[in-house]
Amino acid sequence: MHDDRSLVEARLRRVLDERIRPAVYPESVPLDVAVWHAPGEPVPVDEGLAAEPEPIAVGARWGAPWGTSWFRVTGTVPEEWAGRTVEALLDLGFDENMPGFQCEGLVYRSDGTPVKGLNPRNQWVRVGAPAEGGEQVRLHIEAASNPVILDYQPFRPTWLGDKDTAGHEPQYTLTRMDLAVFDETVWQLVIDLEVLGELMAELPADAQRRHEVLRAVERALDAVDLQDVNGTAAEARSRLAEVLAAPAVPSAHRISAVGHAHIDSAWLWPLRETVRKVARTTANMTALVEDEPDFVFAMSQAQQWAWVKEHRPEVWARVKKAVAEGRFVPAGGMWVESDTNMPGSEAMARQFVHGKRFFLDEFGIENDEAWLPDTFGFAAGLPQIIRAAGSTRLLTQKISWSQTNKFPHHTFQWEGIDGTRIFTHFPPVDTYNCAMKGSELAHAARNFKDKGRARHSLAPTGWGDGGGGTTREMVAKAARVRDLEGAPTVVWETPGQFFAKAEAEYPDPPVWVGELYLELHRATLTSQAKTKQGNRRSEHLLREAELWAATAAVRTGFRYPYADLDRIWKTVLLHQFHDILPGSSIAWVHREARATYQRLAAELTGIIDAAQRALAGEGDRPLLFNAAPHSRGGVPAGGAAREQPSGEVTVSDRPEGGHVLANGLLRIEIDARGLVVSAYDLDADRETIAPGTAANLLQLHPDFPNMWDAWDVDAFYRNAVTDLTQTDELTAGADGVRIVRSFGSSRVTQVLSLQPGERRLLIDTEVDWHETEKFLKLAFPLDVHAERYASETQFGHFHRPTHTNTSWEAAKFEACNHRFVHLEEPGWGVAIVNDSTYGHDVTRSVRTDGDQGTTTTVRASLLRAPRFPDPETDQGIHHFRHALVPGAGIADAVREGWRINLAERRVTGANDVAPLVTVDNDAVVITAVKLADDGSGDVVVRFHEAHGGRARATLRAGFEVADVTVTDLLERPLPDATEHVGNSVGLRLRPFELATLRLRRA
Repeated sequence: MHDDRSLVEARLRRVLDERIRPAVYPESVPLDVAVWHAPGEPVPVDEGLAAEPEPIAVGARWGAPWGTSWFRVTGTVPEEWAGRTVEALLDLGFDENMPGFQCEGLVYRSDGTPVKGLNPRNQWVRVGAPAEGGEQVRLHIEAASNPVILDYQPFRPTWLGDKDTAGHEPQYTLTRMDLAVFDETVWQLVIDLEVLGELMAELPADAQRRHEVLRAVERALDAVDLQDVNGTAAEARSRLAEVLAAPAVPSAHRISAVGHAHIDSAWLWPLRETVRKVARTTANMTALVEDEPDFVFAMSQAQQWAWVKEHRPEVWARVKKAVAEGRFVPAGGMWVESDTNMPGSEAMARQFVHGKRFFLDEFGIENDEAWLPDTFGFAAGLPQIIRAAGSTRLLTQKISWSQTNKFPHHTFQWEGIDGTRIFTHFPPVDTYNCAMKGSELAHAARNFKDKGRARHSLAPTGWGDGGGGTTREMVAKAARVRDLEGAPTVVWETPGQFFAKAEAEYPDPPVWVGELYLELHRATLTSQAKTKQGNRRSEHLLREAELWAATAAVRTGFRYPYADLDRIWKTVLLHQFHDILPGSSIAWVHREARATYQRLAAELTGIIDAAQRALAGEGDRPLLFNAAPHSRGGVPAGGAAREQPSGEVTVSDRPEGGHVLANGLLRIEIDARGLVVSAYDLDADRETIAPGTAANLLQLHPDFPNMWDAWDVDAFYRNAVTDLTQTDELTAGADGVRIVRSFGSSRVTQVLSLQPGERRLLIDTEVDWHETEKFLKLAFPLDVHAERYASETQFGHFHRPTHTNTSWEAAKFEACNHRFVHLEEPGWGVAIVNDSTYGHDVTRSVRTDGDQGTTTTVRASLLRAPRFPDPETDQGIHHFRHALVPGAGIADAVREGWRINLAERRVTGANDVAPLVTVDNDAVVITAVKLADDGSGDVVVRFHEAHGGRARATLRAGFEVADVTVTDLLERPLPDATEHVGNSVGLRLRPFELATLRLRRA
């Protein structure tokens, strides 16, 4: 038989496009349209409905960037349409390839009742089924003219990312505003043919099934009268019934489809627009739940649920009803789908505390899974945080984006730094925007790495990023592949139902130990430095505010600011969303983030000051408050006392040029270039800086990645580098050595200093940054032979190799640390600590002359200057603080990391302040001291083993304790037993073990 596959397939494409799809709406009449453009920001719904619109015609331009326009559409259903299905077709100027990335709308009735959202893949509103002839139609559309930032030529710099620079040029053309007859038979024929056409394309060319489908499609096309599609569609469908009824083979891959709309809480749109995106999507999804009895929709991010509750109560009522029916499912148990690399220990814990508590309070539902499809890699400390919050599972998709190495599993146990394991699934469909296309389903089945041991995977189904969710077309396609020969089987299920099946069939999956590193988007550890600094500062201010407010509440009756702290925590957690904290959002988002962090800093400082004044009392004694978890300068951890003086610092001229700093512990030589050529540990009689090199070296690289400008730094950036060694000024004074440099259009001022009795060189750096597409690093070449280094993560640290033996190691050329990086040889090490940076790289080389020793270079990433999506990323003045700590063990690295982030506060008063709680082993680090969230007045203490070994310690309370309870992160009792004697509790901790105690006051 002659092979005519390509002929039939081409015929199918043309007939679908030019005849059958247009026949879905065989008759239409225009609607009358009027519009009112809201001045400035969006207005309340009642105001938009009450505004007096002016006529506008189809074909007219509308919508300034970031504007809101209220369209009123009116019309009458023709009498001859009575008894037929009628829909309004409302095309605001959509490009169907950009759902979530351009204009959108929410449709209301005149009484303010929301109907459904409009987006490029969802342009219809049901008017009647059946309709009544002569029925009056009146709908209102709150339309957002969000500009297209990521266009067909992506990553081009644009000023559209901020309303202050976007201009006023209309963005869209009103395209279609009609009433139309909806022919469901033709629509069903379209779905039949799409499913079968997509199935054929995935089957082997010589497969019997492919040819059976091909002939059935051909027979169906023969039945279609191209001049009377509507009259012949039923017969065409009947000719497809047999091939659509053929059941899947018993070994078919099984897919759990979960309705989904991954909505970025901010990205190429500001936070305020996300509030409306969520309302549009939830309105659509609750409507789809009502129309489709098998459909199940899952939505993560408690913050987005809270927005619906606060801003769209009518939609919220529909959401609550669907939740009660088990069809609209809270997922993930986090406040937002946050970045997980950069948030600190407590912040990562609070993501789950606030997320899970919201769903428990509102619905009595507890999530058992973390749901993070789009997060840019996963820190090694995360598994025990998930478990400590009462969850046991994780879903993500993003690791499939890795560019170098293919992850070996799709279902596995992920083991964190303390040994905790979490059942984890990566959907092999490789998208969180699955549209139920045959190509997607076939890819999932082929791609699944765990064949022969498991056969279930999950497919998050619906348009995402900018929202939109699942469409009726996706639901119809899923119905056809529920049990279809040649395809995997598909059933709508909740995340919990999927995980239960996956765990049951795969009780002993493989184990992956350590971080889940994304081999992409590495520059998100550096972009938008002020957003990252605002996050770090807010995390530590919140620690201080909780600590001192709790101490003052117990000691003095100070009013503990429960509501304020709750609100501030939620704001900080929101800004840890995976496109805000990583620096990959538009300029508007980061401009607002900077202002928000400043406001929170002022508010938290006010809480801290008030609590410390209450504790210190009236008096003129100088006191130092120490919020760090370690004592320093005679001031106890979590207490206040006079500072104990210790030693002195000398500053002298260096004979070869430059200056020498010394304090009896370290001698630092700074040459005439302002570079550190020696950092000598006097006690160890050992040099820190590698021979022939210099530290405190600022290095500038070109930085123009192949794509994803704010997200990516590609390895070739290292091929060219400029060492910044020219100085404008080099002076020494009581505060240390001051260095000023100019380069390009920028200027750097640094102050290098020692303090009495401290084994650390402080480096304060101010950069007035005006470069474009450049990457600024701060380098420390160290005379240390180390095949691995320690990098702080949540509730501990883990090790990365310094070599590149394998492609997995080579791919980690830029990585995340929190407060410290530590390298050591047996008996001696070096730490580099920071107050606000995250990205870094570590490399090693063997010296070919001299002693042939190893140089290990640590470089902190300071600034970048990508032009997309924010063309002025990081322009302006920045402040960084780093410290070089020679002779540091891991305990020193931990201590100095905390210290550089929590400066002492000087207060005058009458009283020393004893700590509210103490622990007698520095390996046990207290990360939070607070009052219980339930308002009981109980004191909650969270701590972990920080050095990577077993630890015994005694925790003592500075108040009378009636009872001690081990709790989870949500402060709920656990079965773990603990004993206390008086006000003391004995602790035994595994390496990096995290624990929370609740102390009931007597």
